Amino acid sequence: MLTFIQDEILGMKWLDRLIGDLLTLCGLDVNEKLGASIRFFLYDTIKIMVLLGVLILIISYIRSYFPPERSKKLLGRFNGPAARIIAALLGTVTPFCSCSSIPLFIGFTSAGLPLGVTFSFLISSPMVDLGSLVLLMSIFGWKVAVVYVILGPVIAVAGGTLIEKLHMEDQVQEYILRAGSIDVPQEELRFKDRLRYARGEVLTTAKKVFPYVLIGVAIGAVIHNWIPEEWIINALGGDNPFGVVIAAVCGIPMYADIFGTIPIAEALLSKGALLGVVLAFMMGVTTLSLPSMIMLKKAVKAKLLGIFIGVCTAGIILVGYAFNALQAVLI
Repeated sequence: MLTFIQDEILGMKWLDRLIGDLLTLCGLDVNEKLGASIRFFLYDTIKIMVLLGVLILIISYIRSYFPPERSKKLLGRFNGPAARIIAALLGTVTPFCSCSSIPLFIGFTSAGLPLGVTFSFLISSPMVDLGSLVLLMSIFGWKVAVVYVILGPVIAVAGGTLIEKLHMEDQVQEYILRAGSIDVPQEELRFKDRLRYARGEVLTTAKKVFPYVLIGVAIGAVIHNWIPEEWIINALGGDNPFGVVIAAVCGIPMYADIFGTIPIAEALLSKGALLGVVLAFMMGVTTLSLPSMIMLKKAVKAKLLGIFIGVCTAGIILVGYAFNALQAVLI
């Protein structure tokens, strides 16, 4: 039953077979590179967008109960490690890319929340969300998905704790510290209001991520069908002890959310890249993309930005090597 759910419902393998049959009827050989590339592109694009729509609808409905002011008040009730854990968990229910998370980080910081708490949220939000759990299950299986979603908040809490212990409040830009916060009464929404909000989020998110999904799937199709397997194995396979580091660093200049990186990760894994290498690449793209670091530089000073990048990079690399070691158990 679990296999059926993973393959036919989450993985939508029936769609893959249907597209293959339709392409064959159109005269394309799906066993050749061109036909296989078109099949991969159509299947992954449709699958990701369908799952994305359903997931964002559910997640956004949940998130309608946690607007920024309410989230701030929730976090303000906790202190110490508990606050950082709550912030990291809150990040998992916000379907934001790293650039979208930064304005919330600024709002939480200007409201006076401890720096460790706001950074725990900032790390967790783009790295992990509930949607990634389902999408990862559809490709890598439930074991990998669950461990990934657990380790993301662990990195977030550890990173937030370290930053808080370093007492770097003076590294936040002055305009943020002076901004303060205004409490705005939150109107209690009815079911249909929340549903309308969730539908709006689906459309907004779909428009935003669709170009990155297309780019990611196109790159994945090229890797899957045109790049020789031995190239991937030599660069990112088990014989290269620096594969995790290479993957994490290569992901940083890119900009995409987790939905755009999954098809690339799927193609790399099918070509022989190690699991930890693939996940390190995904974490690098979603957490440390160059555009988001440029935005964050407007909020924090160079020293704190460097520590943030260092903490995230170290955590990503450690997680990557851990997944490599556990690959035989997880897949």
